[in-house]
Amino acid sequence: MIISVDHEAYKHKRSRLSAGGKHNGAYYYAQEIEQNIIPNVQTDRNWILVNIPPHGASHSIVFIHNNRQPENYEWLKRYDDLVFVCGVEETCEKVAHLGKAIYLPLSIDTEYIKQFAVPKKEKTKERAYCGRPKKRLGYSFDNDVDIIEGLPRDEFLTKMAQYKEVYAVGRTAIEAKLLKCRLLPYDERYPKVSRWKVLDNKDAAEILQNKLNEIDGGAIIKNRGEKDED
Repeated sequence: MIISVDHEAYKHKRSRLSAGGKHNGAYYYAQEIEQNIIPNVQTDRNWILVNIPPHGASHSIVFIHNNRQPENYEWLKRYDDLVFVCGVEETCEKVAHLGKAIYLPLSIDTEYIKQFAVPKKEKTKERAYCGRPKKRLGYSFDNDVDIIEGLPRDEFLTKMAQYKEVYAVGRTAIEAKLLKCRLLPYDERYPKVSRWKVLDNKDAAEILQNKLNEIDGGAIIKNRGEKDED
């Protein structure tokens, strides 16, 4: 069973969001996990790629997207034998009481991102904040910093690629790095931009497979189940 962005409950939730909220990292990351990671991992566990209570299942792999508010996943304590996949190491400790928590570095679809690349010498813009409106709350930027947020994915990447320097964190920072933008720190939780390293989804799948093998005794189950259609 796979609970992802095609689940009716998630589509309903997303339809109620503002334009900026619709185009969030969890939505696009869940799509890449389903397309590029799941097909390259052998397990009999279910997959929970989006947080839409009360839709869950025991014996599942749960991807944590909200590192600032991991308490939003507390409802999953009703289920047994969960593996929580965290893209930020610090989050592992915060959800470990709900199941086994493992760190999997954030990854991107490198081939997809490369199509938006602009050579450094051809970049025409100086600096921009790139991310979600919510991630910018509480932070201020100089007047010469452009704000790039709340856009459909292709449009967002096309615009970001034009900049020489960008303020970004998480997967956006990794994408910016691949697009040859210089990263600038702004979030006090991540003072060193060096933590963001380019990793392809398929390479992340191999890391995840090895960690699941350690948890499940190395058992390889070829049947990964079918997508949940509830």
